[in-house]
Amino acid sequence: MARSDKNIVSLEDRIPKLKQQRRRKTNRRLIMLLTVFFMLVMLIIYLESPLSRVHRIQIEGNEAVSKPYILKKSGIATGENIWNIRKDAVRKRIASIPEVDSVKVGISLPNTLYIKVKEHQKIGYLQQKGGFLPVLDNGSVVKRTVKEIPAASLIFTGFKQDTHLHEMIRQMQKLPDSITNAISEVRYTPSNVDRDLVTLYMNNGFEVRASIPSFAEKMAHYPSIISQLDPKKKGVIDLEVGSYFKAYDSK
Repeated sequence: MARSDKNIVSLEDRIPKLKQQRRRKTNRRLIMLLTVFFMLVMLIIYLESPLSRVHRIQIEGNEAVSKPYILKKSGIATGENIWNIRKDAVRKRIASIPEVDSVKVGISLPNTLYIKVKEHQKIGYLQQKGGFLPVLDNGSVVKRTVKEIPAASLIFTGFKQDTHLHEMIRQMQKLPDSITNAISEVRYTPSNVDRDLVTLYMNNGFEVRASIPSFAEKMAHYPSIISQLDPKKKGVIDLEVGSYFKAYDSK
C-alpha cells in the first residue's frame, strides 16, 4: 500500500527551516556572549572608578560607644577600595572594645560599608578615686573614668576588679529586674569570718547583708521579707546565715 503524499516532506522544504533554527541559535549565543562581555566591561569600569571607593560608613546599634571611636577602631577610611576591606579583621578590631558584644560588617552597593554592633548592657558603676568606671553585664569593667553618672545608677563600692566583683555580678543576674532595680549600692564589706560579705543599700531605705556565694538564693526572698516588715521602721535585713531583721533604733 502506497504512503500518503501528505506525510512526505521534501528536502527543499526542510533546508530553510534548518537554516532558520541555526540562525536563531547563533543569535542567542551571540547575545549571551555580548551580555557577558558588557557585564565584565562594566565591572572593570566600576572597580577602577570612584564608585568602588568607600563613600559612606554607616554605624548602627551603638549607645555607650561613640561612632567616631568605633570608626577609629575599625581602621577603615573613606576612599578605600570597598572590595579590598577584610571584614573579619574589621570585626575583630571592633569586638576588642569592652562594651561591644558582637559585630556585623557588610557592604551595601555601590559604595556603603555598614557596621552593626550589639553592646553589653551596662549594669552599674564601680566607684574609684576620681570618678566611676562602667561595669558591664559580662563582669568586665571599662577602663574609662566618668565623673558624673545618672542619678538612679547602681554603684559598686569597695570592690577591686577581681573575682569578688565578677561573682557578685553573676549572682545578681540570676535575680529578676524587680529586685536588682531596687538596689542603690552594693558595698564589699568583708569580715574576719566571711571574706565574701556584702552590704546592700536599697532604694526604700533598708539595708541588706549577705554572702556573695549564696546571694541570689537568699535575695530571691527579699520581696516576701519586705512585705512582712513595717515600711516606716527601717533597719538591717541579715541574710548571711539565716534570715532576720534588726531595726536601726533597736538596742
